[in-house]
Amino acid sequence: MTSQTLELQYFFDPLCGWCYASAPALTGLAERHGNALRMMPIGLFMLPRPMASIAEHAWQNDQRITTLTGQRFSEAYRLKVLEAGDGVFDSTPLTRALTALGEQDAALEPRLLHAAQLARYVDGVDTCRAEAVAQIAMEIAQDAGLDLDTAVFAARLREDSALADTTTRRVALAQQAMRVLPAGGVPQLLARIDGEPHVIAGQHLYRGPQQLLEHIQALR
Repeated sequence: MTSQTLELQYFFDPLCGWCYASAPALTGLAERHGNALRMMPIGLFMLPRPMASIAEHAWQNDQRITTLTGQRFSEAYRLKVLEAGDGVFDSTPLTRALTALGEQDAALEPRLLHAAQLARYVDGVDTCRAEAVAQIAMEIAQDAGLDLDTAVFAARLREDSALADTTTRRVALAQQAMRVLPAGGVPQLLARIDGEPHVIAGQHLYRGPQQLLEHIQALR
């Protein structure tokens, strides 16, 4: 029997490799249940740190993700992002960009996230830089029929105090909501079906959209 209500909360950080592993499932989820989907960035990597301090660990983790899920991490990513001498690891620009585009249309958030993940992990684009994030956001907005000036948007990501405050509040609410979940870490999906919560994590998120959608349908 089909339930009357479905609410979906996806907990993530845009620089989380395991969240990239769940990208195909999230894309399918957004296409099927976009009106019910709420993106919940938890700010896991919003404290800037030198890329060099995490590069080796990140690459090892990325290779494990590839082995388990098949998601691709390219040599361009390793050379241009992880081994960039002046690189900084910081998800603030992307989290603010998601918030800014989401204010225009919430459906743009999962699209921007996926485009940024592909740009980073496949094309070797440093998505910790506001200018790179703004370029990706402009392309997503353009595809949706929205005008977005890349330079102006990049400046907003760096300097707009209102956007910064809105993003900070949003992250705090996501962190608060995540504290009640039994599992730790991201990604996680909370499905409320007729108000009853179901936490979805692990293999249901890493094996593509069909398995995730079938799992949600079974819960309903």
